[in-house]
Amino acid sequence: MAPIAVGDTIPDGTLAYFDEQDQMQQVSVHSLAAGKKVVLFGVPGAFTPTCSMKHVPGFIEKSDELKSKGVEELLLISVNDPFVMKAWKKSYPETKNVKFLADGAAKYTYALGLELDLSEKGLGVRSRRFALLVDNLKVVAANIESGGEFTVSSADDILAAL
Repeated sequence: MAPIAVGDTIPDGTLAYFDEQDQMQQVSVHSLAAGKKVVLFGVPGAFTPTCSMKHVPGFIEKSDELKSKGVEELLLISVNDPFVMKAWKKSYPETKNVKFLADGAAKYTYALGLELDLSEKGLGVRSRRFALLVDNLKVVAANIESGGEFTVSSADDILAAL
């Protein structure tokens, strides 16, 4: 499948997370994004160096600035189970407005056309690194990385698109 692109409607899908009461929840992507301006960003893996030290912290640090420009939700997706995503979220002193969402079987990642086979590195199928600016389910900006690069999908890149 071709990767999601500007002008496309994001597919619906179900992702998992732990709420404030430490209860696992299932959530529809459309329920989080319909009628809103959101950033959907994906990383190859929780606790991996670039994801943990650059990509995610950038969105946490810039979350207030993104909100001031009309972004209502910051949705982080990774092909990991919800327990790993919960532990990863807790590893940050503050996560502000970033929701850590698990795509355990990569179903949503495949629906976006953004899967990345990292089997040779022992990671299996993961997500390409990306950041999508979405307005009422329509992709306004699609910043999709090649391989393991981190050149176009940062919070600053999304701010520039706003």
